[in-house]
Formats: sequence, C-alpha cells, structure tokens
Amino acid sequence: MTSEITLFVNPTAGGGRGARAAQPAASALRDAGFSVRTVLGEDAGDALRRAREAVAGGTGALMAVGGDGMMSLALQAVAGTDTPLGVVAVGTGNDFARALGLPIRDPAAAGRLAAEALKSGAVREIDLGRVGDRWFGSVLATGFDSRVNDRGNRMRWVGGRFKYDLAILAELAAFRPVPYRIRLDGGPVREIEATLIAVGNGTTYGGGMRICADAVMDDGLLDVTVVGECSRTTLLKVFPRVYRGTHLDHPVVTVHRVSSIELAAPGLTAYADGEPLGALPLTATCAPGAVRVLGPVPTTGF
Repeated sequence: MTSEITLFVNPTAGGGRGARAAQPAASALRDAGFSVRTVLGEDAGDALRRAREAVAGGTGALMAVGGDGMMSLALQAVAGTDTPLGVVAVGTGNDFARALGLPIRDPAAAGRLAAEALKSGAVREIDLGRVGDRWFGSVLATGFDSRVNDRGNRMRWVGGRFKYDLAILAELAAFRPVPYRIRLDGGPVREIEATLIAVGNGTTYGGGMRICADAVMDDGLLDVTVVGECSRTTLLKVFPRVYRGTHLDHPVVTVHRVSSIELAAPGLTAYADGEPLGALPLTATCAPGAVRVLGPVPTTGF
C-alpha cells in the first residue's frame, strides 16, 4: 500500500468546517509518517472525477472530510475497489460515521484513527445499498420524510434546522398516506398505503434519527422500515420516538430484512444519505462487503 493518502474535502461542509477540519486530520496523518494530498474539485462532478482518479492511481486511502453528502460522494469513488475509505465527519448529520462508531467533529482523532488503522490493517468490510449505479451507506428515504426534504429544499428564504422544522409542519398540514407498490426479494407485488418507507443499510438519518434502529452494516441485508397508514395524531406520537428507535415497537410500524426491494409510488423523490436520488420507481439491493472502512474492527458486529 502506498504511503500517500488523499484527503477528499468539501470546503463548505458544516459552515466551512470541512476546510478547517482537513488541516488537523492531515497533520495527524503526516505525524504518523504518511504523505497527504488534497482533492477539492470545482463542483461535485469534478470532485468525484478527481477522487476516482486518485483511487485508480493507487492512493493508500481516500479520506472524506465533510458531512454525509461528502461521504456519499466518496462512496461512489471507492465502492467495489480495494481502496479503503477514511471518515472525517464534520458535517451537520454525520449519520454514516455515527453508525460506524467513528469520531464526530474531532478531525484530529479521526486522522489518528485512520493512521493507526492503515498501519495495523484494521479495516472493516461493510455492506452498501445500491440503486442503479448509485451507492448509499446509511438510509434511503421515501414518503413523508422525503417530502419534508423536498419542501425544505424549496425554502430558499430560510436556512438551518429551522427550515426543516417549518417543512415538517407544512407537510403535516398537507399529510396524506402514500399508495405504494412494493416487492421484497423478488416475491409478489404488494399494494399498501404507508406514511413512509425507509431502506436502511445503516441505522440513522437526519442527524441521529434511528429510523432503521436494528440495521447491521455487515449482515448482507437491508432493513426496511414501513410506517403504515396512520392519522396525523398517530404520526405526531410515533415520529418523536424515532430518535430513540422505540418506534419499531408501534403497531403501525413493520420491519423487513431483505437483499432487494422494489418500490413504486406516484410523485415521490427518493433521498439516499440525505442526497436526492431521483423519482420512484426504483430497485435497491444490498451489496455485501462493498467498501472497506478504516477503523477498529468490532468483535461482535455493529
């Protein structure tokens, strides 16, 4: 393995934390004897092209510095290759790092952990979800939560977390169940009315909402959380429980573990790792061991 490590940096992540976080992470790697180069890119497409060039050129690791959007972009470069992924999580949500038990908003610690893992060979092989040629590490969201994302993205006049709080209130006012058609592992097509369907490789989205609380990232399966048809009152009772993962016990919630799922519903955009994926219908599959992540290897799984 080459001693040159590539830092894949989003300078705008977390209000500029991405650019600032690259420096202590790079220092920790250099102190451990590695050389470091940085990839920025003029936009997401250009950054991804440069990251793929670094992977093809034999970089020792691709270290993604930023939030879940940057992790998602990095996954597109390293998935299916032998190049390990390092995570310097300094964004707003950091759900990918959280699911893996990696440092959050501590770039120096993330850099030291990655350096130690490279020297000791402590690399985790984890699964990824895949839709077409797009990989995701955490959760694919459809339904009420994706409509909140859609509405929040349209609110140009307000920023920050308040924007999504307003979007939730607006979507609650317009709330209606979604007519889905789903197929699990190639079985029969089922038509159901549901509030949302989330497909989890990891456990959380939205900065710690444990929508797929029991998902395991190396079991070769995706966890599908279905919040069934319910009233606004029930949704208001169930949704806060997502932060603890206790919503899974509610009668309107069912969970399936599958290697693939086909989803169709009118007028819905899917979001994967917080990024817009595209309109339904779609097919999501689990790709076992698709990426190698730098970090201590757990003895009993995730």
